Amino acid sequence: MEAERLVGPVQQEDDRNYEVSLRPRTFAEYIGQERVKEVLQIFVQAALKRHEALDHVLLYGPPGLGKTTLAHILAAEMGVNIRMTSGPAIERQGDLVAILTNLQPSDILFVDEIHRLNRTVEEVLYPAMEDYAVDIILGKGPGARSIRLDLPPFTLIGATTRAGMLTSPLRDRFGVIERLEFYTPEELAAVVVRSAKVLNVKIDAGGVTEVARRARGTPRIANRLLRRVRDYAEVKADGRITAEVAKQALLLFGIDEYGLDKVDRRILRTLITTYSGGPVGVDTLAAATSEEVGTIEDVYEPFMMQLGLLQRTPRGRVATEQAYRYLNVPYPGKPAHEQGILFNND
Repeated sequence: MEAERLVGPVQQEDDRNYEVSLRPRTFAEYIGQERVKEVLQIFVQAALKRHEALDHVLLYGPPGLGKTTLAHILAAEMGVNIRMTSGPAIERQGDLVAILTNLQPSDILFVDEIHRLNRTVEEVLYPAMEDYAVDIILGKGPGARSIRLDLPPFTLIGATTRAGMLTSPLRDRFGVIERLEFYTPEELAAVVVRSAKVLNVKIDAGGVTEVARRARGTPRIANRLLRRVRDYAEVKADGRITAEVAKQALLLFGIDEYGLDKVDRRILRTLITTYSGGPVGVDTLAAATSEEVGTIEDVYEPFMMQLGLLQRTPRGRVATEQAYRYLNVPYPGKPAHEQGILFNND
């Protein structure tokens, strides 16, 4: 997000420390995703009653919605340790085998970006998830032999923003598959209130509303904006975040009242002015806006699609009539007297 680009490495490290401290530690503290929470609580209670490891869990959805936080909560509720890693970090089969053989009974292995696992590494997970065992090849050529190492029962929690990129054999081995949805403004307001208490930030109801409505339905962004608005309030105001202070701060950061930033607007404007509203391929759009394809697909497009500004079609990305109205650009083929302004993004 644009607010993140305004800070340097030292401040980003400070942000990461805050992010850890702001994470809820129990289901009771976790705000939003009510259906997912209820489902996971049932599975946790059932596993505890049977004195078994929790079944393997796959959490997917846009970034920043709390997948990692839920993994920590599941470990806390189960009373077990959690080992954190990511798909790109596991380069060889031996790396994964070393992690798996060091797990204790009922421990949780959390793999972020699990869709980016190397396919040969992924094959190690198949017997590990089903039979709690891994097969190791010793030696080479005719003298090579395979031995099977037994593993303690464990829980694999996978997190991904692209569930469609998981192979069927891996996806089918998860017993629990849950999608996390964007938050409502009311839920985000509750997140902001809780985070403000943790950070000891003075903020009134108007300030809470302004931060929540611009957080793109994402708690991580809500917490980030809260910290940046807090900085603005301490320097430019009396340290208290009101609606007016929040508006001025977020306007300075280039974030409008709907949470769209300069990159969102550049994507929409490029799509409309350069490519006549589309359809245009995402690779072409990425090159034209100097953004990564993955960033456009995972960070920017989902929220713009939720607002009805963008469509994904088999032929490429298409700007909707609402996008033209958002940018105050006449919509092709529509009489001038029927044109309207959907958003005020001045």
